[in-house]
Amino acid sequence: MIPVLYQQIAFLILGLGVLLIAGDLLVRGAVGLAAALKVPALVVSLTIVAFGTSAPEMVVSIQAVLSGNDGIALGNIIGSNIANIFLVLGLPALIYPITTHVLGLRRHAAFMLAATAVFVAAAYGPGYINTSIGAGLFAGIVFYVAYMWVRASTGKANDPVIDEVEEYQAAGGVTAKTIGFLIAGLIGLPLGAHLLVSNGATLAAGLGVREELIGLTIIAFGTSLPELATVIAAAFHKKSDVAIGGVIGSNIFNLLAVGGAAGLAGTAVFDPESMRVDIPIMIIATIALGVYVLTRRNIGRLTGGIFFAGYIGFILLLTKLAGGL
Repeated sequence: MIPVLYQQIAFLILGLGVLLIAGDLLVRGAVGLAAALKVPALVVSLTIVAFGTSAPEMVVSIQAVLSGNDGIALGNIIGSNIANIFLVLGLPALIYPITTHVLGLRRHAAFMLAATAVFVAAAYGPGYINTSIGAGLFAGIVFYVAYMWVRASTGKANDPVIDEVEEYQAAGGVTAKTIGFLIAGLIGLPLGAHLLVSNGATLAAGLGVREELIGLTIIAFGTSLPELATVIAAAFHKKSDVAIGGVIGSNIFNLLAVGGAAGLAGTAVFDPESMRVDIPIMIIATIALGVYVLTRRNIGRLTGGIFFAGYIGFILLLTKLAGGL
């Protein structure tokens, strides 16, 4: 039993690694190809990069719904948003305070709160995300991207979310290289998602826990690692405020793009335990970040410590509810 358990965990970690690397290669290849075709940088930022950086979560959720593992799909969305706020912002804030005095950030925070409200309404209303709800969520992300497009194209002030995704603009290369990146990404994403979903579901069944637990912990933490590394590096350079727009943008894409894609792929049903524990914690985390941004209060070391402690407490709570695993 134990060797099989370790084997499943190893394949889970392998799948996560393949997924993250493939997602990054896909974005870099797509950006390079767009550059070769002379697609405007604004279009690349708001479409290819914005959607591409959410590709790992999106592919996992679609694969999970198609294979009947709804818990992994929804747990990934909820867990990623909790990790993005409590862990990705909390831990770097212990190194250097994060300022919320970023022009335009409050608009995105308000949109994040609205997207969270819609997602929560689906959970506590019908209790599932089906094709029609998924289409509505995806329409929300299209509206969000169109809104950013209009503001950027009309010469408004720099946008914190667009500034975050434009880091990939320097990723262009020769055509052979970009095609290679694209092929590797297109092959790696479904392969990594299959390893994650199949082994995650088997692991959950073997441990006797709900599937959401795997999505909330291992998968959500893993898919948040790139953002965490970026913000920690920025914190050491005392520029961690530049990544807060990326965190908020990531949360919006998780709720609307990933949640919408999951609904369009089938019907994802919310687990009652998730509605009692996971979603309320996501609501608390989202409101906490929203309050700080809307009131322009800096996320200092004390708040960072509270956020980080909140994430550790969340993981410990899930472990206790799972029977001490």
